[in-house]
Amino acid sequence: MAEIVTTPMSFFEALIEFERPNFNLLSLERVVVVQSLFEAFSKWNIRVDDMEVITTGKPSEQGIKFKIPAKLASFFFTASACRFTRDNTNWQTAEETIQILDAGLTTVIEAGKVKPATFKTIVALHIQPKNRPFMDILKKVAPHSMIALEQSEPQTLASVVKWPKLKITIDGSGQIANGIFIRYEHEFAATVSYQDMATKLMADENAIFSMLGVVEET
Repeated sequence: MAEIVTTPMSFFEALIEFERPNFNLLSLERVVVVQSLFEAFSKWNIRVDDMEVITTGKPSEQGIKFKIPAKLASFFFTASACRFTRDNTNWQTAEETIQILDAGLTTVIEAGKVKPATFKTIVALHIQPKNRPFMDILKKVAPHSMIALEQSEPQTLASVVKWPKLKITIDGSGQIANGIFIRYEHEFAATVSYQDMATKLMADENAIFSMLGVVEET
């Protein structure tokens, strides 16, 4: 029987890389993009103080970040990419998450005159079994030959598998007691629709949960 788990912590990130950088996004000319983004995010009640100008680091790391506190989200753009993040995400809020991401990305594409090349997404979850020790579940992804090297029970373990466009990490949670950390990273072409991306990410999560023998509490 599948173990019931809760998800006390979760995180979503999308990095959208441009086909070619537009260095006007590092100059004073970006004020048009900034104003347009502020208007696009105004429906989520952002303020002027929710903006942050990043001037440190490499040129590819410098840009402007918009924080959207009401949605625990942020949108950051540079000359070569933009990054969207949101905490406490779940599939019930997926449509809203897409709306916020699309509001920012569409604005940068139109006002910044850039074209997306790839979407690199990250979903990270800290799940917590309701009845069983987390190690009982983590052992399902551990090489038995490695566990057999020592007679005592392992305290934790991690498994990382990478494919050309997918990477999955499963580990003990360092933030949640009796928790399991799951992170899956997927790369999509910019031509893939938001809905198709969400469908694939949900399928990834369902496959991982099925492998671990867990199901999220409803």
